[in-house]
Amino acid sequence: MKRLVIPSIIIIFLLFILIPVFLINEKRELPEKVEIVIERGRACSYVLNELREKNLIKHRLILHFLLKISGKSKGIKAGEYEFEGRISDIDVLKKILKGEVKKYPLTIPEGSNIYQIAKMVYRVCPSDNFLSLAMSPDIARRYGINSSSLEGFLFPDTYFFEKSDNCERVIDTMVKRFFKEWSPEFRERAEEMGMSMEEVITLASIIEKEAKVKEEAPLISAVFHNRLKKNMFLQADPTVIYGLLPEFDGNLKKEHLKTPGPYNTYRRKGLPPTPICNPGKNAIYSALYPAQVPYLYFVSKNDGTHVFTTSLKEHNYYVEIYQKRGERRSGNKEGRNRK
Repeated sequence: MKRLVIPSIIIIFLLFILIPVFLINEKRELPEKVEIVIERGRACSYVLNELREKNLIKHRLILHFLLKISGKSKGIKAGEYEFEGRISDIDVLKKILKGEVKKYPLTIPEGSNIYQIAKMVYRVCPSDNFLSLAMSPDIARRYGINSSSLEGFLFPDTYFFEKSDNCERVIDTMVKRFFKEWSPEFRERAEEMGMSMEEVITLASIIEKEAKVKEEAPLISAVFHNRLKKNMFLQADPTVIYGLLPEFDGNLKKEHLKTPGPYNTYRRKGLPPTPICNPGKNAIYSALYPAQVPYLYFVSKNDGTHVFTTSLKEHNYYVEIYQKRGERRSGNKEGRNRK
C-alpha cells in the first residue's frame, strides 16, 4: 500500500503544483492585441481549440485535462475577450473562467434626448431597436412611469456594456440608474410641491436645456415656476425644437414659434406633455428647489449666462442690448425675443 501511496502523491503534486506553476511562468509576448468571442454553450474542447488557433494558449491538452479534473470545464463564461502584452496559458484560462469580458463605455451627456442616445448605443445594440423600445408607452408603464416614452428617465452617466448585452439590458440599466437618483427626499419634495414625478422631470429637462451654466439652474427654475403659477406661457425654445424632432435642421424660425403643437410653449400654456431630454441630477434638484426670486424673464447674454428680470419692460431692454443688436450686426433675421 505504501508503494502505491507515494507515487499517487507525486502524481498529485505534478498535476496540481508543478504543471500550473510551469504554465504560469511560461509567459510570452503577443505581437498585437487579440480579440476572441466565446459563444454561449460552446464545449470546453471547442473553446480551447479556438484559443490555440489564435495562439493565445500553447498547451491545449494540459489545460483541458486541468479543467476536467478540477470540475471547471463548464465554467467558461461566454462573451468577447481581449488579450494583449505578456500572457501565459494560465492567465488566459483565469480570464475566461472569471468572465472578464471586454466592456464598451457608453457616455450619455446630460441633456441628451432619446434620438441622440439611440445613435450612441450602436456599438451595443441596434439604434432603431433601442428607439422603438424607449418610445414604447407599455415599457414606460412597466417601470411605473406615466408617460408615452422613456424620455427623461434614461439617466445621463457613463455605463459599461458587454457586446452580448441587448437593448433591453441597456434601457433597464439606464432607467434603474434614474430611480436610484430619484431619492425618497425627491419624492417627498415633489409631493410637497404638488407635482408628479413626470412633471418634475419634464420641468427639469427644460431647465437642463436652458441652463448652460450650472449655477444659473435654480434661477431658471424659479422663472418657470413663477410663470406656471401665474398661468403664463413658458416660451422655451428647446420645447419647440423637441416638437420638431427628429427632422429639425438646427434652424429655429419665427414660423416654428407661431405653429401650434403640444411642445410649442409659446402657444400652449403649462408644461409640455413629456420631458424633452434626459436631465442630470443638478437640473432635477433645481426643478425641486428653485431659487426664491420673483424673476419672470431671462435673456441670453450670448456667453452662456443670462440676465434675469421681473418686468417685461426690463426684459425688452436687455433683449435690445443682447439679442437684437447682435442680430443686426450678424445679419441674422431669424432672431427671437427670448422669454
